[in-house]
Amino acid sequence: MADKSSAPQARDKLTFLLALVPYLMDRDRVSVHDAAQQFGVTDEQIRDAVRLIAVSGIPGDTAAYQHDDLFDIAWDDFEDNDQIVLTNLVAIDDSPRFSGREAAALIAGLQYLSALPENADHRAIAVLMAKLSRGASAKPSPVAVEGSETDATLDLIRKAVSTGRQLEFDYLNSRGESERRRVDPLQVESVDADWYLRGWCHLREALRTFRIDRIGEPAITSEEIAFRPREVALPSSLFEGSPEDVDVTLAIAPAGLPLVADYLLDGSTAPFGGGLVRATMRVSHFHVVKRLVCGLPGLVTVVAPPEARELVEEWASAGERSYDESR
Repeated sequence: MADKSSAPQARDKLTFLLALVPYLMDRDRVSVHDAAQQFGVTDEQIRDAVRLIAVSGIPGDTAAYQHDDLFDIAWDDFEDNDQIVLTNLVAIDDSPRFSGREAAALIAGLQYLSALPENADHRAIAVLMAKLSRGASAKPSPVAVEGSETDATLDLIRKAVSTGRQLEFDYLNSRGESERRRVDPLQVESVDADWYLRGWCHLREALRTFRIDRIGEPAITSEEIAFRPREVALPSSLFEGSPEDVDVTLAIAPAGLPLVADYLLDGSTAPFGGGLVRATMRVSHFHVVKRLVCGLPGLVTVVAPPEARELVEEWASAGERSYDESR
């Protein structure tokens, strides 16, 4: 007759093993002592558990428990150095995983977040990047996200927002004109990879949106802001039009549509032919379209008006001539 008193002990042992295996999988290498400290058991109990894991697995296709059907460890490291390194994973490792390319893309995004001033010391991001690298189905390609002067400007602007102080800076608008502005900073927002400052511009005496990478020589003044966020109704849309804006009709490939959806006029999309979508965008002037076409090569074509088409064509031709002359 089975000893009923052994059942709880067996269940506890199984629970322990089920917790230990993911713990070891999440680490490239861990010492027996560190694992024992983590689970509140003795070093010898960890050694016994690891030896049991190393002879555990699944029947496999042959139902004969071949070598690849079992867990395995780096035995020399285990016996000589008291280090645990899993070298073959089975069963539990069959769950869906990110591909190497997917993991690399996520790691690049996390690197960008960690480069922001408020996340510079955020250890959780570094831990998550390490887990993504280890857990991918293939080794992610090495990636690096370069910092820029915009990061320092963004940090300064955030300080101005939090302290309620006015900002002064040189601003280069989309026409290439530079002016010194004094602004009550109200809010910082991002769209894709671009960061924007929304604030009350004392030069224009109106709310304005400034692209942070076009801000130069920023300085926090000693003056308190005259308009506070609760006193100014910020529009829900980041980009507000003006009576001087002009409409541009575009033919957009479906792959590019989500990338420009925030900038299109509501209800302006319609089939265009050839699998493209016709849509209308309102811009401050036609030169803005050049940056759009450059950022989405092959996905966007200017349809109308003729002035916008000619401007983009001249700009592209000038670039081609410059390239030919440099060869």
